[in-house]
Amino acid sequence: MKTAHVKRAFKYRFYPTDAQAAELSRTFGCVRKVYNLALAARTQAWTRQERVNYNQTSAMLTAWKKTEELAYLNDVSSVPLQQALRHLQTAFTKSRKSAEYTTSAFRFRDGKLTLAKMAEPLDIAWSRPLPEGASPSTVTVSQDAAGRWYVSLLCEDRSVQPLPATDAAVGVDVGLDHLLTLSTGEKISNPRHERPDRVRLAKAQRQLARKAKGDGANRAKARWKVAKVYARIVDRRRDHLHKLTTRLVRENQTIVIEDLAVRNMVKNGSLARAISDAAWSEFRSMLEYKAQWYGREVIAIDRWFPSSKLCSVCGTLRDKMPLSVREWTCDCGTTHDRDVNAAKNILAVGLTASVCGAGVRPQRSTPGGHSVMKQKPLRREP
Repeated sequence: MKTAHVKRAFKYRFYPTDAQAAELSRTFGCVRKVYNLALAARTQAWTRQERVNYNQTSAMLTAWKKTEELAYLNDVSSVPLQQALRHLQTAFTKSRKSAEYTTSAFRFRDGKLTLAKMAEPLDIAWSRPLPEGASPSTVTVSQDAAGRWYVSLLCEDRSVQPLPATDAAVGVDVGLDHLLTLSTGEKISNPRHERPDRVRLAKAQRQLARKAKGDGANRAKARWKVAKVYARIVDRRRDHLHKLTTRLVRENQTIVIEDLAVRNMVKNGSLARAISDAAWSEFRSMLEYKAQWYGREVIAIDRWFPSSKLCSVCGTLRDKMPLSVREWTCDCGTTHDRDVNAAKNILAVGLTASVCGAGVRPQRSTPGGHSVMKQKPLRREP
């Protein structure tokens, strides 16, 4: 039986020449134009109760290129334009400044990557080696808000193999005072990545707010300063989450988490900044795809499960548990740390759902097809 190998995206920063930067900027602009035109065509067809598929939008692209108004679309590689149509077909959203190249639109030879319409290879900072013998199947070039250029190479990585099975399982309760509390009793502090740059960020935002909208160059420079501070914050946060999720996946066969509605939670003005900085959604995403890579299981229980109010020893459910209560004593005499107790309950209900299958339904799948399960909330008996 043939083993299916994991495909991983290896992302590197690169430093384009002026000519390469100009070519990529043109390509980004054309990709956005084609995507928006195709989206408009699909939307209009939908109002007429008609469907437009990829082949039809591809034919539209050919026609657009023949018009005087859109003839400039011929000046860039056609592959990123076609890829934009494919992503639209699958409702795939990408960065506003990105372009994807398939094998027919790039050359990777002797560790050098050259894109279509370019004479010279990209000057890539190879911060880590590609897997031995790797041959990229797609290359995605992007530019972030801080103006940094990145190239992502999708390769088959034969080194990623399932880890040896273990009986270890852990429940995870996310929070703000502590980023994670584990059912083992361990508490992982919240680094609050945004805090060290808060003064610098506020200053940059004030400077941007003072710039008139018509002041193009100065406003763009002020916007870049804000983006640069944000980029530092995001880099630190992502690095921390990668280390944390890798550790959890390596140490545990089963990881049980709560299915939190983060998008709704950030609407709370007083907590939005802290919740966004904690990056719970990104934590979960990393956890799920790494579990898929290494043969682990992630189980998500329903967000309404009363993990904080339920005694993990005797099962007594309290009527109320204000957020200000961090420690409480049950009628059975057990004194609980609120977060540790919640993590223990999260683990217990997740394992019960996994073994019994009662009240379990598929929640979602990761890109690798790994199903994550969702537990229906337990209701208190009258």
